[in-house]
Amino acid sequence: MSLAGAAKAAAVWGFESPRITLAAARENVVYRLDAGEIYALRMHRVGYRSAEELRHELAWIGAMAEAGLPVPRPVALPSGALVTEVEGQLVSVVTWLGGAPLGAPSEMKNVRDRPAFCRKLGEAMAALHEACDAWPPAKGFARPAWDRAGLLGDAPLWGRFWEHPDFNAVERDLLMAARAQADKDLAALEGALDYGLIHADLVGQNVMWDGVNVGLIDFDDGGYGFRVFELATFLLRYMDEPDYPELRVALCEGYGVRAAIDPQELHLFLMLRAFTYPGWFMDRSDEPNTAARAARANATALKLAQAFMER
Repeated sequence: MSLAGAAKAAAVWGFESPRITLAAARENVVYRLDAGEIYALRMHRVGYRSAEELRHELAWIGAMAEAGLPVPRPVALPSGALVTEVEGQLVSVVTWLGGAPLGAPSEMKNVRDRPAFCRKLGEAMAALHEACDAWPPAKGFARPAWDRAGLLGDAPLWGRFWEHPDFNAVERDLLMAARAQADKDLAALEGALDYGLIHADLVGQNVMWDGVNVGLIDFDDGGYGFRVFELATFLLRYMDEPDYPELRVALCEGYGVRAAIDPQELHLFLMLRAFTYPGWFMDRSDEPNTAARAARANATALKLAQAFMER
C-alpha cells in the first residue's frame, strides 16, 4: 500500500495529520506514525493471514504486554476493533517499541557484547514462554501450528521445501531422506518436548535493542510450536560466525532460567528451521533479491541435512 493508503488507514484510526514514514517493507509493509506518541501501522500481506488470525495475534500480544513482556501493545479503532480493511488490505496498529532491530543475518547492530546480549535474549524468550503458558487463549484461538506436521508433513506451513526447483535429483533425495529420519526422531521426542505458544520468527529484524533492553516485535508467524524451535530460529542465522559457539551457549544459558536445552535436540531443530526457508522462498520467487537469498537458504538446508545423515 502506498503512503497515501497509509494516510487513509491512519485516518480510520482517528490520527489527525500524523507524520508517516516507511519503516519496513518485508512480509508486511510497516509505516511509522508520529502523532505525539509513535505507532506502527501494519499493512498485512494479502492472503497470508485472515482477519480472525490477526485479531487473535493482537489479543495475544496485548496479554503479553499486560504481563510485562517487551512487546508492542495493540491499538484499537474507535469502534473497539483491532483490525480493519483499507483498500482491500487488512490493517492493524500497535505501539512502537524503542531501539533498533539487530539487522540482517549474522548482524547484531549496536551490540558490543554479543554473548551477553544472547543471554538477555534467552531470558526474554523464557519469560515469553512462561507468560504464554499462564495465559488462557479464547476459545477458537486461531494461529498456525509449528508441530511435526507443520514442519515435516506433506503440507508444511511454509511449503514443500524438498520441491524447490533449484534442487537437483541428488539434493532432493538427500532432503527427503533427512526429512524421513527427522520425522522418526521427532515422533520419538515430541511427547517429551516443551510445546506451547512461541513467537516462531525471532530473526534479527524482529529483535529490538536499545543498548539496555531487548524487545520482541512482529508475531505474524507466532503460534503453537516446540520451544527449542524458538532458539533454533535465532541461532540459525549465526551458525557460520566465528563466535557462534559462545552465542549458542549464552542463549541457552539465558533460557536456562526456565529450562535446560538439550544440545542434540537443538541440532535437530536447527535443521528443521533451515528446512522451512526453501519452501518460503519458493512462494516468493518473483520478489526482489529472492534468488540470492533462496540460494543461501538452500545451501544451509543441504549442509545441515548432510551433517544430520552422517551423524
